[in-house]
Order: sequence, then structure tokens, then C-alpha cells
Amino acid sequence: MEKVSHIIKFHEIDPNTLPNYYEYGFVINSIKKKLFQEFGFEFKMYADEETTNEIWEILEEDLQSNKNEVNLISYIFDGIETSTISSNHTQEKLELLIKPRITNSLYYYPNYNVALVRTPIFQSHSEMNHDFILAKDNNCMVEFLDYILVRKREYIRNHVTVFTDTEDGVDSKKEKITTMVTRDEVFLEENLKKEIYRSIDEFFSKSGSFFKTYNIPYKRGILLYGKPGNGKTTLVKSIANSIMDPVAYWQITEFTSSYSIHEVFSTVAKMAPMVLVIEDIDSMPEDVRSVFLNTLDGATSKEGIFLIGTTNYPEKIDPALINRAGRFDRAYEIKLPTEDLRYRYLLKKEIDQFISSENIEKVVRETKGFSFAQLNELYTSIALQWHYDRKVNIDLLCSELQSDNKNNKKRIWDSEQESNNVGFRV
Repeated sequence: MEKVSHIIKFHEIDPNTLPNYYEYGFVINSIKKKLFQEFGFEFKMYADEETTNEIWEILEEDLQSNKNEVNLISYIFDGIETSTISSNHTQEKLELLIKPRITNSLYYYPNYNVALVRTPIFQSHSEMNHDFILAKDNNCMVEFLDYILVRKREYIRNHVTVFTDTEDGVDSKKEKITTMVTRDEVFLEENLKKEIYRSIDEFFSKSGSFFKTYNIPYKRGILLYGKPGNGKTTLVKSIANSIMDPVAYWQITEFTSSYSIHEVFSTVAKMAPMVLVIEDIDSMPEDVRSVFLNTLDGATSKEGIFLIGTTNYPEKIDPALINRAGRFDRAYEIKLPTEDLRYRYLLKKEIDQFISSENIEKVVRETKGFSFAQLNELYTSIALQWHYDRKVNIDLLCSELQSDNKNNKKRIWDSEQESNNVGFRV
């Protein structure tokens, strides 16, 4: 491997001019001088105020999986780290890795004549990272930005973008989809399942040609509501797995603000067509609900976005969210599984390896009112008991879970009792 040099070397600095070593102007001048020495032309600098970090995300991804596209030209300071220790968690093992470090490095995209630098600048006795974007000219920069958008769509097909509102703003991170959920693994009433997937398929088929053909605004919003554990998240995961377009989750918190609402919608607009999932939408802080509603009403804020809201407590939802066209078009209740769905779900889990057909039917009868999450817990309990005792006490396990279920009903909203007061258009 060719040895990589440093642009600014501490031992070469004259002690009498040492403060200059830390100054912004000295650092950027040294970087531009290095680029001219390497490539023989002057580089223009560009401010980045709108991309919300996409350029740096793709740089990091390219360094991992597209190394032929980007070159490391040099490090900046010789007294600062040049690599990063990272970890990769899988179900099988924990893997420790050495990754290229973006900070303190000068990277170059030869196909676009674009250089990227993230380097510390020491000012007022403190250290701050500064991002520098340099290109040969505007045409090179435009072509590079087009490349960034294409790469981002490719990259996020196997990832979910997670936005979390924090005290310091919107935290954005990518999570690799490790557990794929197919549509066959989604247990819903058949007509409801067909309607939801048909809506998804038409939205993402041929860039929304259905909407253009019939002069329908190219945006869609659905709300999924119902008790916890009945498959809302599973349904969303199956949607993410069955389309070739980006999916993002937005986690509402007490720190959600007008700024974070603008930030999220501004970011996802660049990813369209895409799916934006807003989990627990009922937790939207009251003081920003009007801003959120106005954003949904914007002429272009939802263009190309399939919006999915989820809630366990629809009675907490502002009726204005539903009762106006262009916000959420449909609301679907994800109900407790019927006897038939409970039977099919348990067979899909292969519960028949532990108990007889007769006992399976008994379990299905005894689990009326159970959610899929509770059925999954029952399956786990049966598997554990079988593993250790080679026999299963069905009556005891069902009785224990029924008792838990009754306790939960005292604390958790019951959709069948409350649904008439919500005022949804279904």
C-alpha cells in the first residue's frame, strides 16, 4: 500500500508562527496548495447549506463499498488520528473493524474533479470540525451532486433512514435491514391486505404512472391504528422489503419542533419517490401540530411521498389530521387476529412440531383476544417447555397469558370500545 503523506506537519512549523498552524486560512490554503500540486488546476470552494449531510454519508459509504470511485490524497494534520475503530454487530458475532477516517483526510473523486475535506480547526482554545467542498468548476460540481443523489437511492435500498428529533436537532442514521419480512408473513384480513398493497404497488409502479394517467396528485397518506402487537410494524417492514425505493422512519419525540419538521420533509423530498413512516404520530407535541398540518398541506411537500402514520391511540389524534383531503387519505384499523388468523399464524410458526393438531385447535380457541405479539410469546413459551421437559402444559401456559392479557386491558386502550369516538373517514 502506498504511504499517504500529511499536508501540515507539526515539526516543520516555525515556533514563531505557531498560531498560524491552527488558523482557518492557513489550513485551507495548505489544502488548496496540495490540490494544485496534485492536479495542476485551481479548485473552487462551495458552501453546503442544503444537502443535510448527504455528501458525507455517500463518501462514507463509498469508502466501504465503492472504493474505486474515491481516492485518499493526503491526511491533513500529522498529529491527529487517521483511522477509526468500529464494530459490526450481527446475530452470529461481534466484529471489530478498522475503517478509513473521514475527519482529517483529503478525498478526491477523479471522475468529477471534486475534493472533500473534513478537518479540525483549532480556534479560541477549542476544536471544531469544518467541511470543505472543492471542485474544478460548477459543471463538475453539478455532475457530482447528480451522482450523490443516484448513489443515495442505491445505498438506501438496503437500509432504512431513521430520523430522531433530539434536543440538538434531527439525528439521522442509516440502519441496515437485517430481517426481511415478506408479504406472506403479514397476517391481515384478506381484503384489507389487498387494498393496502395495491395502493403501495400503484404508487411505486413505473414512477407513479397510474397517478399521472388519471390526473391524481402523486402523493398518498394512510394511517394504521390499533392495539400494540397486531402487526403494524410488520406490515411496514414488508412494504420496505417489497419496493425498490427508499424508506425512512421518523421518530416523534418531545423535542420535535417546527425546525425538525421542515428538516425531515426537506430531506425526504430529495429521496422521492419514497415511503416516510411516522411512528406513534399521536405523540406529536401540541405546540407544533399546526406547523405539521401546514407542511402536509404544502403544494410540493408530499410530492412523491407515500406517508404512513402509525398509532396505538387514535383517540389522541387531532381530527384535522384525517378530516381534510391531502393529509391522510385513509385510516385502517389493524384489529386483533381472528380465530382463522391465529390458526394460520401458529402454523406458520411451525407450532405443530411441539403439540398435536388437537392441542393446536385448543390453543386457537383459548387465545381469543390475543395479539400477534402475545401469540409469539405463547409459541416461545411452548418451545422452551418442550425443549427442557419434552412435554407442554397447554392449559397452564394459556391461563398465564390470559391473566396477563386481562391485566393489559385495564391499562391499554380497547379499539372496539373507543373506535366510534375517533371520527375517522374509512
